Amino acid sequence: MAHAPHDHRPPHTDAPTGTGTDACTHGHAPTDAHAHTGTDAHAHTGTHAHDLAADAHQADILDLDADVLADHIAAVTAWLPLTAPPRHIVDLGCGTGAGTFALLDRFPEARVTAVDSSCHHLQRLREKACARGVEGRVRTVQADLDEPVWPELGAPDLIWASASMHHLAAPDRALRTVYDLLPPDGLFAVVELAGFPRFLPPGDPDGLDLLEERCHTASDRWHADHVPHRGADWGPMLTAAGFTPAGERAFAVRVEGSGDGAVGAYALGGLRRLRAGVAEALGPEDLAALDRLLDADGPGSLLRRDDLVVRTERTVWAARRTR
Repeated sequence: MAHAPHDHRPPHTDAPTGTGTDACTHGHAPTDAHAHTGTDAHAHTGTHAHDLAADAHQADILDLDADVLADHIAAVTAWLPLTAPPRHIVDLGCGTGAGTFALLDRFPEARVTAVDSSCHHLQRLREKACARGVEGRVRTVQADLDEPVWPELGAPDLIWASASMHHLAAPDRALRTVYDLLPPDGLFAVVELAGFPRFLPPGDPDGLDLLEERCHTASDRWHADHVPHRGADWGPMLTAAGFTPAGERAFAVRVEGSGDGAVGAYALGGLRRLRAGVAEALGPEDLAALDRLLDADGPGSLLRRDDLVVRTERTVWAARRTR
């Protein structure tokens, strides 16, 4: 959570769902918001059916993100400066469960309350919990974290927010709410990716790495205006909300894609979403070259390359409530 392309609008739903201990078959629920992953492109849909399709597509990329970056998520959970193993964890902006399941693996006695705005993502998380046999340790709550009053989340001793806080229109208020939820010595971990990963190797003979960089530059310009907290230094904001800093660490992410179909699928799905957000900023030659990469069946497809390398950085801020 940690992070795959996503919509950077704040969540917009506020009704709690059922718990993860329900039966493990669920109908598709409508949603108008998106979970929180490591990517930055946008999908703006015009119909309810299109909304559902976009949400399902995003959930697929979230699952790939969790698969490809699993070792790095596990490294973050292992680093957390806890004074004792947590018993109750809240995962804010849980998506389809990358952080939730990493935390359940790291802390086998803990239970997790997984919070997100997307019905579809929470449904998929519940299905995965059932498949893993941990449904009794997971509760899901659908919530808009920009609302001044949150649903009842219990009394956690660890709160985890991976690639979710920068979505919020009022993160300062949310930080104060998190502070109030924690007991003395409770820990809050904010995790962010340094933008969507790069995939194409530097020095690509066709200059496709430079094309990829131009796509990110165009995306960054949009986000500078519309998502002001993306890339923020959360340390000072945590201190301003009353927290005591407990640690900060950057984790370099580098995953070789040779022979790994998940990396190719992750790159393809992510760059397709990125293209949708930056198409107007690219010239016709760039768009044509990008489309050749994104043609799953074409000779220049990303899926045919054996030189992809997932490259980004993950930073975690840990802070403690001390009074």
